[in-house]
Amino acid sequence: MDQLPGIRRWNAVAAQDYSLFAYGTLQFPEVLEVLIGRVPQRATATAPGWRVAALPGRVYPGLVPEPNALAHGVILNGLTAAEWQILDAFEDDEYDLRPIRLTDSTDPACTYVWTSAATQDDWHPTRFATNHLPYFITHSAEWRRGL
Repeated sequence: MDQLPGIRRWNAVAAQDYSLFAYGTLQFPEVLEVLIGRVPQRATATAPGWRVAALPGRVYPGLVPEPNALAHGVILNGLTAAEWQILDAFEDDEYDLRPIRLTDSTDPACTYVWTSAATQDDWHPTRFATNHLPYFITHSAEWRRGL
């Protein structure tokens, strides 16, 4: 697994034993299943001061700071080191993995924060599921087979 691209982000937080706050495509069980072969324990979660933004020309979102916003998603618990490495390699280089606070927990969770341009529009998981999820699952499975 040490040869996977992108693990530099995960290595920075690996010793902290964080959960993952998933606000975009990783909150869909079908995506997790094709990427890591299982669906970890999940619970709904909210991140205050963040917005799930639509990204120009992409079907997946980015988490961006927004003082009065609430980002909704799920917390993924019990990820193994190998699973973290796969998920980290899957995420684009424009994401930065960092800990954030959630409203329902005293412990921080890690999440992928978007570092490039985002639109002013919010990303909608229901719209994604209706319009893009089947293609995204196929694309994710092809990506995983290429590792």
